[in-house]
Amino acid sequence: MISIASAMQQTEIQNLLNEYNGGDFTYTFKEKQGIKMIFEVTGDPTEAAAAAKKLIKAQPWGSVLYFQAAAI
Repeated sequence: MISIASAMQQTEIQNLLNEYNGGDFTYTFKEKQGIKMIFEVTGDPTEAAAAAKKLIKAQPWGSVLYFQAAAI
């Protein structure tokens, strides 16, 4: 599992990761804990967190977004 902590753009992050179909990983939103969103992932959680960070940063709204992505 991974967690993404962000106070803003939570819906966009959930949609982006749930709809990702790049083949490396799949992300399934599980729950929200404050500003943290918990996702179930396939594959290595550390690599999935790094990939999620790259995906979010690649978005027009993601390049200026303050967030954390971590394996849990």
